[in-house]
Amino acid sequence: MRALGRHDLPGRIECAGRALRHRATAKHDFWAATGIYEDDAGGWAVLKAYRTARFAGAPLSWLGRWQCGREVSFYQHLAGLPCVPALLGRVSDTAYLRAFVPGRPLADGPPLPTEFWARLDGAMRAVHGRGVAYVDSNKPENVLVGEDGRPYLIDFQIAWRCGLGTDHTLGRWWLARLQREDLYHVLKHKRRFAHESMTPAELESVRRRSLLIRFHRAINRPYRMLRRPLLRWLRRTGRVLPSGSN
Repeated sequence: MRALGRHDLPGRIECAGRALRHRATAKHDFWAATGIYEDDAGGWAVLKAYRTARFAGAPLSWLGRWQCGREVSFYQHLAGLPCVPALLGRVSDTAYLRAFVPGRPLADGPPLPTEFWARLDGAMRAVHGRGVAYVDSNKPENVLVGEDGRPYLIDFQIAWRCGLGTDHTLGRWWLARLQREDLYHVLKHKRRFAHESMTPAELESVRRRSLLIRFHRAINRPYRMLRRPLLRWLRRTGRVLPSGSN
C-alpha cells in the first residue's frame, strides 16, 4: 500500500542545478513518500514523491501526477510568505523538492513561549490573505517550530482556494468556512500544548465546535477504528510492507 510500492525514494536526485543524496525517509504512506536530502555543500532539502504504484491492479500514477501538480501550485501561489518553505523545483511529474526547515514538529520538544501562538495565528492569516484555506491544520505534525522560534506550515496536499469554476458566491463562502476551521485548529493546538496561556474568550471559542468539525469527527472516528487493525493484519500477512522497508 506504499505510494512507491516496493521501491524506496531514489538514492540521488538532481534539481535546480544541485545534486543531492538521500539521508532519511521521514514518511512513506499510501499517498506519498517524503525524504530528507543533502547536497555536496551540506545543504538540506525535502523531497515529496507522490504515488506511482498500482493499487488492486489499477494504475494510479495519474493521481500522483495530479496531486503533485496541485500541491506545487499552492507552493507557487504562496511564494514569499516567511511561514511557507520555498519550492525548489520539480524533480519529476510526481515529485517536487522544497526547502528544509531546521526545527521540529509542533508536538515534539519543550513547551513553547506564549508569543509563538500569536505568530502561528498570524502565519495562518497570512496564508488566508493569499486566498487559501490550509485545511490540514488539525494535524500538529504539519506545523513546524523552526530553530528561530517561528512557525512554518508544510503539506498543502488538501489545501483549497477559489479557482476556475469555483470563484463564485458559493465557492467564496466555502473558502471562508474552511479558513474559520483553520483558526479553530490553531486554538485547539494552543489548548493542547499551552492551555494555561489561553484567555477565557479563546477557551470559549475552541469549545464551540462547528457543524463541519462535528461531521468530520463523526466520519473519521470509525475510519480510524477500522484502519489500524486492517493495517496490522495486512502487514502481519505480508500483503503490505512496513513503511521503512526497501
